Amino acid sequence: MNQPVNTEFHGAEKYVLDTELASIVNISMKLEMPLLLKGEPGTGKTMLAYAIAETLSMPLIILNVKSSMKLVEALYQYDTLTRLNDSRFGDSKRDVSDIDEYIKMGKIGQAFCADKRTVLLIDEIDKADTDFQDDMLDVLDQMQFDIIETDKSVKAIHRPVIIITSNAKKDLSDPFLGRCNFHHIAFPDPKMMRKIINVHFENIDDKLAENVINSFYRLREIEAIEKKPATRELLNWIRALNADPDFKAKDLVNEKMPFLGVLFKKSPDYERAKNLTFRRKMF
Repeated sequence: MNQPVNTEFHGAEKYVLDTELASIVNISMKLEMPLLLKGEPGTGKTMLAYAIAETLSMPLIILNVKSSMKLVEALYQYDTLTRLNDSRFGDSKRDVSDIDEYIKMGKIGQAFCADKRTVLLIDEIDKADTDFQDDMLDVLDQMQFDIIETDKSVKAIHRPVIIITSNAKKDLSDPFLGRCNFHHIAFPDPKMMRKIINVHFENIDDKLAENVINSFYRLREIEAIEKKPATRELLNWIRALNADPDFKAKDLVNEKMPFLGVLFKKSPDYERAKNLTFRRKMF
């Protein structure tokens, strides 16, 4: 069942990572252990799974965890309503006596049944309760689960590469943490951010890049901001500035910062940023 991964991950065309993160990704794949990623929104936790799948040519399966989700939903669903309707009206091509006809694999089930190794992204695990977390890792340890309605077991054909993300909104259990490798993705410093910008904007003017980065980090430091702008917002801000024919890089030095709505998505944050930049222009 378990096939070792011979290809190492060193980043993707649009994904810049440091040596430490590359190392923990590769060791997790070799040890076939889930990799738990923590960090504030916008640090690239989710996009890492996309980058691994793209670089290593693996299918990507995404389980978006919800607070109300039950583990069985991630494993499989038994469509009792459709089976009942088929049995009542008799116009289905399916054999209503065969329960397997009405079993649909959930995201974990799909990863287990895939004919090649996949990347399984379990996104925002901290939304789920502790029982969900621990029971899910039991399934991922054993690489199999039972379908109660048919008394059959589903065993993984290939052990997926498992990436689990958490925004640290609530603590994860000790047993959960003990069964994962862990990495905290810190928000990029200005030097790393410049590398990221260069990947997305190959011919960006040096002065524009410097001024944008300086302005961006000043804006992130505004007190009482609820949702700080992340890398995605910075890249979109650069696109917006480049699209404005009247914008000049020196404007940022003079505290002229257009399109703050690209960076700040909550009204109170937007107003704080707008008022602060206005006061700086006044003085």
